[in-house]
Amino acid sequence: DYATGHNSDREAAWIAELDSKRVGCVFCVAADETRAQLRLLLVDPTARGRGLGARLLDECVAFARRAGYTRMILWTNHPLRAARLLYISRGFELVREEPHHSFGVDLIGQTYELDLLRSGTSRPTVLAQG
Repeated sequence: DYATGHNSDREAAWIAELDSKRVGCVFCVAADETRAQLRLLLVDPTARGRGLGARLLDECVAFARRAGYTRMILWTNHPLRAARLLYISRGFELVREEPHHSFGVDLIGQTYELDLLRSGTSRPTVLAQG
């Protein structure tokens, strides 16, 4: 899927490392010609609270801008409060909510969107890109 068919000018992945261990990641993939999709922003619980999620998010958003996308979308679940607050702090706006059932729990899926043409608060930092 991503490894075999992505366009490196329009899609990228980053891995955060701490003490030579992989502790986080994020993907920027094409949703369509004008919209990038942020996928799988993950930070290992042992590495949280160090700003790694913010650095990964900022790099992903900066890449999407450089790649020429005009908007970025992402999907998350309502219990992921820290992630949602991070997205909101970077200018993402909630555009849709829908209930769903996953992992044996009733959840509310949330779609957020960011206008990449507005000046952002991103502070790009290159971690490891592939």
